[in-house]
Amino acid sequence: MKRLVQISFHAATLLLFGACASPKPEALEYNVKALRPRDPGAVRVKVSLSSQTVYVMEGERLLMVAATCVGLPEKPTPRGQFRIQGKIAEKRSNSYGFFVNGGGIMPGEAAHPKDGRFVGYPMPYWCEFAPGYGFHAGYVHPVPRTHGCLRLHQTVAPKFFALVKEGTPVSIAQDQPEDAALGSGVARPTDYRDPDPPAAFMISQRVFVQPTGPLLNDM
Repeated sequence: MKRLVQISFHAATLLLFGACASPKPEALEYNVKALRPRDPGAVRVKVSLSSQTVYVMEGERLLMVAATCVGLPEKPTPRGQFRIQGKIAEKRSNSYGFFVNGGGIMPGEAAHPKDGRFVGYPMPYWCEFAPGYGFHAGYVHPVPRTHGCLRLHQTVAPKFFALVKEGTPVSIAQDQPEDAALGSGVARPTDYRDPDPPAAFMISQRVFVQPTGPLLNDM
């Protein structure tokens, strides 16, 4: 049983952790350009599940396109029309995390309490689009890997966070019209192969790294 728990929580840790440590040189190579909107109220988000791609649009103007990681078949990302409901830069999971008891740190679920204080997994730059579902920083695998959330690379999540606001429309579908022209050419990050950071780091405030430099470009 213990081994099964370790496997399941190893998978859970892969939800988030690319954004939690200081970016490595190979991580910084995934540099997605994001344009400043002329009318922030006209920004909308389109997600293609088949190509695992996020498009941030202002009317027909493309502001940003980036790879994302979507939900597993048994825990799919919801499809439909949504709106950004809230934004939290330093968000932690309410469901998955660690129980801290003295010097011990054990993975666990809030629904199945263990001895100690529960500290949720970090989900930086959280942008919720449905109850319990949101965009957030994390490892972007080339295959579905999440519990339904949409992961963005650590260098992309702060830009997405800056582009959207509460009320921004979000359309999630199997395919999007932009896939044919843009989706096939979207580069994908490779740092998802990195090992998980230590649990002691994951429960600390150091996981939340502030971006440096401008996030949005004017041209």
